[in-house]
Amino acid sequence: MAIIKQKNQRVGIFIDTQNLYHGAKNLYKARVNFAAIMKEAVAGRQLVRAIAYVITTESREEAGFFDALEKLGIETKTKDLQVFAGGAKKADWDVGLAIDAVKLAPKLDAAVIVSGDGDFVPLVEYLKLNGVQVEVISFGKSSSMKLKEAVDDFIDMCDDPRKYVIRPRYEGRERK
Repeated sequence: MAIIKQKNQRVGIFIDTQNLYHGAKNLYKARVNFAAIMKEAVAGRQLVRAIAYVITTESREEAGFFDALEKLGIETKTKDLQVFAGGAKKADWDVGLAIDAVKLAPKLDAAVIVSGDGDFVPLVEYLKLNGVQVEVISFGKSSSMKLKEAVDDFIDMCDDPRKYVIRPRYEGRERK
């Protein structure tokens, strides 16, 4: 399924941060290496825009994480975590990511969606109909099969997890 990536291609990157966070945590008990993802997604092409869709909590402890993303050239769009009366929590950026991808599509040759969420299949279909090459980077083990089938290229982070995840420093040693 590999595609040709040209130096003159204009690329936009759309990162579903919650999807990646949970994938890395559940599959590898690790964090995501966003620098490696950016390098893979850009692939020597012209980066138009990279946007990470993130959730803020009441404690605001994620401020350092947001700063780290911005140092990598990733713009962050934030939304507060919704907590419902029964204690249920919701953090969803799917529509925001899709709208941004649709708005940016005329300026892009390639869109890279960094998520395994099958809800993005209609977005993929729309972008492809409008001449945009669509690539997905995600953990294949936790990605929608329909999404994998819909895109022009799927990069499975499970093929080389050491490249895409950062394990806690104490791993393999006793924690003090």
